[in-house]
Amino acid sequence: MRLWLALGIGIQEGIQKQMAKKTLGVAMIGYAFMGKAHSQAWRNVGRVYDLPAEIKMVAVCGRNAANTQEAADRLGWDGIETDWKKLLTRSDIDIIDICTPGDSHAEIAIAALNAGKHVVCEKPLANTVAEAEQMVAAANANKQVKNMVAFNYRRVPAVSLAKKMISEGKLGRIFHIRARYLQDWIVDPNFPLVWRLEKDKAGSGALGDIGAHAIDTTQFVTGQKLVGVSGLTETFIKERPLPGDYSGLQASASGNKMGKVTVDDAAVFIGKTDGGALATYEATRFATGSKNDMGFEIFGSKGSLKFSFEDMNELWFFDNTEGGETAGFQRILVTEGVHPYMTAWWPPGHIIGYEHPFTHEMKDFVESIVNNTNPEPSFADGLQVQKVLDAVEKSSANNGTFQSIK
Repeated sequence: MRLWLALGIGIQEGIQKQMAKKTLGVAMIGYAFMGKAHSQAWRNVGRVYDLPAEIKMVAVCGRNAANTQEAADRLGWDGIETDWKKLLTRSDIDIIDICTPGDSHAEIAIAALNAGKHVVCEKPLANTVAEAEQMVAAANANKQVKNMVAFNYRRVPAVSLAKKMISEGKLGRIFHIRARYLQDWIVDPNFPLVWRLEKDKAGSGALGDIGAHAIDTTQFVTGQKLVGVSGLTETFIKERPLPGDYSGLQASASGNKMGKVTVDDAAVFIGKTDGGALATYEATRFATGSKNDMGFEIFGSKGSLKFSFEDMNELWFFDNTEGGETAGFQRILVTEGVHPYMTAWWPPGHIIGYEHPFTHEMKDFVESIVNNTNPEPSFADGLQVQKVLDAVEKSSANNGTFQSIK
């Protein structure tokens, strides 16, 4: 009898706990590659983690009603809108998730913040420094709502562990930061001229699309900001066939008509940080055989760390305080419950994949909203990365001349 009574009380307390939670309605604008990843995160985050709020996937927004409805059905959204401005007037929507090309980030985010909606925005934050500054100004003017840039690689458990180890002093003084983001999906000259290759829509090419990740990730793990850079960019293939069908990173050409590529295919730059470290960065979509190699190497007085996203569950650590007889890089399999974000997932050794860091970032964002804390990276953090991108472009336009970042 006592057992049944205890069980009954436990069930009742669980129901009351659920009823006490507030509900946060989410609307997502854009539903292609990033929209698919974000949708998966919103679907699962409340099932995986014990969130302080219930998540309701209220609506997805796209320009074509039929295509948007198909996306809503496939990705798990309750309804659709074809005009994003209508989302801002709805009382059942608390969060706006921006998954559109960069040319619309500023307009949507500013309007959403002014309408009292929390905003998570895909990276890079904007297409220009001026746009990013306007977004930060809107965030500062609407402090009652939260803002976050979706630099998802921060939420890879191995990357978060790297930050923890550096902040605990395990690497000592940081001397060198080496970072890369290598892909090869447009090596074929017949790959079509998709929007990511047009400056008016994307802002920049490999530099902003993937180089921004390398910049944010290394600044996150080291706690050091770039204060100046010298860089070069290159467009290897100047013209491409105009596109037909396009979905994510897959596309087909529409015919023989050609268009001009107006962004960089690759960027390399060196820099110096406010902590006195020297840094080297490379971002390219022409690294044949590299599919999604976002990686870094951090070298310090007491030790070093190495990471590659193509082996995202592993972190390599060299302890320079260990004697020469046994010293060497050790492989850390970042799947234990003591590792960042891993308590909610699988037993040790059961790895996670590309989609999981998106779930982690939505978890952090929801907790910041409910607990009234400031989520990271904020729009201000995104602006700082935007300034680095701008400095690299200016340096390249001036034959690699060093550019300060303020």
